[in-house]
Amino acid sequence: MKLFMAGLVTETNSFSPLPTGMLSFEEGGITRGNTASLPLQYWTAPLHVWRKKAAERDIEVVEGLMAIAQPAGPTVRTTYETFRDEILDDLRTAMPVDMVFLSLHGAMIADGYDDCEGDLIARCREIVGEKTVIGGLLDPHSHLTDTMMTEANLLVPYKEYPHVDVAERAQDLFSMAVAAAEGRTRPVMRDHDCRIICALHTPYEPMRSFVDSMSAREGKDGVLHVGLIHGFPWGDHERTGARSLVITDGDADKASNLAAEVAEQLFSIRGGLNRPHPDIGTALDAALAHHSGPIVLADVADNAGGGAPGDATFLLKAILDRNITNAVVGIFWDPMAVRICREAGEGATLQLRLGGKHGPMSGDPLDLQVTVKKIASDLSQRFGELPLALGNMAWLQCEGVDIVINDLRTQTFHPEAYTGLGIDLSSRKLVCVKSSQHFHAGFAPIAAEVIHVATPGSITPDYANIPYTRRAPSYWPKMEDPFA
Repeated sequence: MKLFMAGLVTETNSFSPLPTGMLSFEEGGITRGNTASLPLQYWTAPLHVWRKKAAERDIEVVEGLMAIAQPAGPTVRTTYETFRDEILDDLRTAMPVDMVFLSLHGAMIADGYDDCEGDLIARCREIVGEKTVIGGLLDPHSHLTDTMMTEANLLVPYKEYPHVDVAERAQDLFSMAVAAAEGRTRPVMRDHDCRIICALHTPYEPMRSFVDSMSAREGKDGVLHVGLIHGFPWGDHERTGARSLVITDGDADKASNLAAEVAEQLFSIRGGLNRPHPDIGTALDAALAHHSGPIVLADVADNAGGGAPGDATFLLKAILDRNITNAVVGIFWDPMAVRICREAGEGATLQLRLGGKHGPMSGDPLDLQVTVKKIASDLSQRFGELPLALGNMAWLQCEGVDIVINDLRTQTFHPEAYTGLGIDLSSRKLVCVKSSQHFHAGFAPIAAEVIHVATPGSITPDYANIPYTRRAPSYWPKMEDPFA
């Protein structure tokens, strides 16, 4: 048996001011044919899993391109076409193959292509024919399109948000695809529109029980997989929103009925899905009223993992204006400021213009007097157990506030982003992270409380008023009953 695997991963925020081009992928990571032999990284974990599982079963593996870019605005057309065509050329060279595995995001939009993943899968199908099993691993913040459903045999989204189950879902896809390729199963996929657009935080109820109930249905009565596409709210796409996804062994009616049942279950708990997001002033008041710490404040609207620049100054400005000390804020993406601090060196005190460089959604730049406490270039942070590089970093102090900046755009996943520089979070009252939810896996265990803050920025959590041009308004919370 022979397996071809490749990957093309980015998430498109239709409202982000940052284009996604070749430089973005070069910074995120491009590997060709040797991904699974290189050190493990978060986005390359699926290929590592598939290579290992294939070796255990003596399955021949051919690796193609793996290209990753941090979420941002629409991908440049020539960039997408270049990577797509390279994957297709790799696949043609590898033929014949029994299985094709694609590590994807599911919400990639390029100039001229509203459904990059569907386009890539369909072109793979043209090459391999109907007998080859095509499987795609998806981020749940994706757009599940008819083309993807029709042209792939298996689509498996992660179940957790934060996405700490990437390796497990990659294993699920591998097992189901091998069974199908060996003729032991005939996978049938069906989905159902939940008509919901919001953040679905799986560590909290009611989503925790909902995810557990999905998993409990698997492996019984021919049900191979039960998943949920959360949708990416800031992707302006006609299929934006939550969709249930069920895979059964040859029973289309069962898949359709169960998908509808899962969608109805999610809709029935919608009132408990939207967690409170106080504004900056209210959040700071609540945090300062605590007698213990640290209190973790999530700057949800400036999350680079959702396509925001990562340099918004709104929360930091409020902290400085209120003369709050004993706070840590980061990670700011500001390559120019990092360069200046590296030039000045550790121990230097200087005037520095920080943040606010990418338009109104980033706020105004702040002119600060800072002291450079630490410079580092070889640090990483974990997401779950998978590492992610942090680029060049600087730890700054300004009026009793610690500020962490870097030149490699990323959200704040783990306390290591701060502790690696020598910052003791246990002694800080406020720890402010630029992330919407992925921070939770690493920071919740050390937090006296976690507060998601409704900051201004590129991905504000006002789901009823996202300015879609392509998505119909028939979804909750835009409408109380979109099924009426």
